[in-house]
Amino acid sequence: MIALEGVTLSYGEKRVLEDFSLVIPPHGVTVLSGPSGCGKTTLLRLLAGLEKPEQGRVVGVTPRQTVLLFQEDRLIPGRTVLEQLTDVLPPERRDEAARWLELAELTGEEHTLPRQLSGGMSRRLAFVRALALGGELYLLDEPFTGIDLPRRKRLMQALRQLDAPVLLVSHEPEVADMAERVLRLDGPPLQVCGP
Repeated sequence: MIALEGVTLSYGEKRVLEDFSLVIPPHGVTVLSGPSGCGKTTLLRLLAGLEKPEQGRVVGVTPRQTVLLFQEDRLIPGRTVLEQLTDVLPPERRDEAARWLELAELTGEEHTLPRQLSGGMSRRLAFVRALALGGELYLLDEPFTGIDLPRRKRLMQALRQLDAPVLLVSHEPEVADMAERVLRLDGPPLQVCGP
């Protein structure tokens, strides 16, 4: 079971989570929906081990087996599209790169550098690079920014096929409509308003 139990976390005077508890569904795609600044990204950072609770605990998570896709693409400027993938794949899995490029619809762009990609292409590359890592939990912060709806649907289908839970932050109703479940959040401090 992956869960937060009685977690409290503040940034200075701002209490972002206060005695917050949540059990993460063991499979499928869960969309976290709520206003900007309510604490969704902080929740992902806690689950990824990038933030430590002041009180309470996070259970069932191994940070090294957790994949976090940030809101920013964080592509390496001097590395080609193909290298962005082969850099994260172990040697015995490097032949998978072509499959991930196909999923991102970037076949033919192998030697392109990030600065030559459109915003949507960069986001798709960052998305498949995260999936290529493989993990026991996927935390995706606004993964579909700049990506058109038909491609979003294809990428969401890939998420559904993962053998691990996915938490996905999005403000967009059409993304929520494609998920197995939606958690509506408000805050700060962060609270679950309902499914």
